[in-house]
Amino acid sequence: MNDLIQQLNDKQKEAVLCVKGPLLVVAGAGSGKTKALTHRIAYLMKEKHVSPWNILAVTFTNKAANEMKERIIHLLGSNEERDLPSIGTFHATCVRMLRKHIHLLNYENGFTIYDTADQRILMKNVMADLGISDKQMNPRAILRNISNAKNQLITPANYQTYVTNYFTEKVHEAYTHYQKLLQKNNALDFDDIIMKTVELLQQEAKVLDQYQEKFKYISIDEYQDTNHAQYVLINLLAEKYRNLCVIGDSDQSIYSFRGADIQNILDFEKDYPDAKVVLLEQNYRSTQNILDGAHAIITKNARRKEKKLWTEQEGGEKITVRALENERAEADFIASTIQEKMTRHETPSYKDFVVLYRTNAQSRVLEETFLRYGMPYKIVGGIKFYERKEVKDMVAYLRVIQNPNDSVSLFRIINTPSRKIGAKTIEQVQSYAFQNNSPFLHAREDAEKLPGFSASKAEALTNFADLIKQLQRINLEFPASGVIKHVLDLSGYKKFIDDGTIEGESRLENIYELINVATKYDNLEAGISLNIFLEEIALIADVDSLDNEDNAITLMTIHSAKGLEFDTVFIIGLEEGLLPHSQSLLERDELEEERRLMYVAMTRAKQQLFLLRAKSRMLYGEVQSSAPSQFLVEIPPEIVQGDTEPERDHQTIDTQELGYTPIPYEEYDQEGVTLNGGDRVSHTSFGEGVVQEVTGGVATIKFNNPRYGTKKLALSIAPLKKID
Repeated sequence: MNDLIQQLNDKQKEAVLCVKGPLLVVAGAGSGKTKALTHRIAYLMKEKHVSPWNILAVTFTNKAANEMKERIIHLLGSNEERDLPSIGTFHATCVRMLRKHIHLLNYENGFTIYDTADQRILMKNVMADLGISDKQMNPRAILRNISNAKNQLITPANYQTYVTNYFTEKVHEAYTHYQKLLQKNNALDFDDIIMKTVELLQQEAKVLDQYQEKFKYISIDEYQDTNHAQYVLINLLAEKYRNLCVIGDSDQSIYSFRGADIQNILDFEKDYPDAKVVLLEQNYRSTQNILDGAHAIITKNARRKEKKLWTEQEGGEKITVRALENERAEADFIASTIQEKMTRHETPSYKDFVVLYRTNAQSRVLEETFLRYGMPYKIVGGIKFYERKEVKDMVAYLRVIQNPNDSVSLFRIINTPSRKIGAKTIEQVQSYAFQNNSPFLHAREDAEKLPGFSASKAEALTNFADLIKQLQRINLEFPASGVIKHVLDLSGYKKFIDDGTIEGESRLENIYELINVATKYDNLEAGISLNIFLEEIALIADVDSLDNEDNAITLMTIHSAKGLEFDTVFIIGLEEGLLPHSQSLLERDELEEERRLMYVAMTRAKQQLFLLRAKSRMLYGEVQSSAPSQFLVEIPPEIVQGDTEPERDHQTIDTQELGYTPIPYEEYDQEGVTLNGGDRVSHTSFGEGVVQEVTGGVATIKFNNPRYGTKKLALSIAPLKKID
């Protein structure tokens, strides 16, 4: 026991040693909550001899789940899968249950999981079937309302009671038809994964009892982020033994737009009157000045559980507040500050810096500025790997192999590459399939009977169906990576995308990267390998793919940053209407969430925190002047340096004190290097590479370091040197 708890502080020990009954751990930012949670699970197994079979730990991201697994493996000294408890995200945990039991809800166990893009395609089909014009109603708005309903466990039938106007009437119609099509396609969307699991446990007493007996000890991470459906799910599973440990922080509840309900954590003691409460208030991340600044802002909120973070890192650098002329001066200040800091280090570590913003649109000027300075950067939330067209095409092939009823994936690939199966042909067969309640691939066998259906069309459809059958047989012989290789060749997709251009080569490299990902599942049995692969990539989140080894400045929204930490943090756009956002200014609850968002942003910083605002900013095509954010006014002036009175209109910073003069973007010009395809070059940040092509003053360069890959750089501003 001593080995497990000797490195814990007193409050962490208290949480670890409480193993029976309900437990609420209120864990402030950087207070070592993951350490407490993983040590508690290891303590249950090593000291209380609880079987890993009887332990469930749930969190919100694959990244967090993997970190928990690694820590528990280290604490137990074993990496055998059978020695580990069930650890995963809500969705992954529920998918495991549904794969075994969803047939009880009239679905097949090999269901497909639809992502956002798939949902939009299906909703457009729904609207077309119902005669609802997308000019009249936005498909995204309808899907958003359906998602909110599912988070509240409101079924299509129950939604009828919420119909109050024409829009909600159409949402009700669309929701009802949408669910029918999902079931016909043997598919679930993300919200269904939780909702159907709750439905399963509520309807099937034997299944509920099975999982209550299995999961006698349950731990829920980030409890403040749970929605109503997750809340009901947790309480169903914990109802029998009540050994439920929830850990979280009401001050970091920032996902109400996803359905998260802060009341779940605030009301835990009402739900479980005998609950033990432990406060983790010692912070191991930030300096005291940063904590005091964040505390001064969050204490203005009424809906919170009181705590005050403290650290042994007394004092620290004061929080830097700056008022800049505009968004370009704001970006220049960040770049020059990082540049100046880098001169102090022999090995520049750009990954120590992050720029946080309220909206994605704020990243554009930052990107332009970092390109101009020749600084490496990465954006979390840009075009994600699994959203690239070629990757989605390949995944669609794999989904159809696994689930031929998946019409969304089927129609994506049926004519990609071209098989001369036009939209009219597809529409004819689809209509026949719908009328006869037959899967599309089966309906094509009767296609010749359709009026005006030519033999060539029937042959094209037959050839496609034969291809899918062939690939299904291959799936029974090869693991996921082998199936992808066969799809790439047999479908003609490799020839289709590898068209001899650099873009084609890049697209093919993305498919090869997908194969690399799939090799992780090569040790699984054929057939099962593809199922598990598709399941796991369907559950990947933005931040899961954040590579901590990339030596680049990180740009991300504050919402994406929760759970992360950086030595130096820049928070930009601290203006009324931006942070806090204009949509929150009239609602107390929404303003409180904006304040929690600011608290989360500030507590990402370990050593230095910069709070920046622009006196004027280009927004929605117009230059607008804004007042300083009210959050700046709430920080005690004694822990601030720079503009210590943010409510006053300050002149812009004295750039000479930083030893540089920023050049306005519009006036930036230098004599660029002349390059041609095949030339070898050196870049100050990305190293050596070879020029692929030069078009319109922009060079496409493939760098030797695979971390940077192929980049497009403007010759007039990129810090390039030609190598003879």
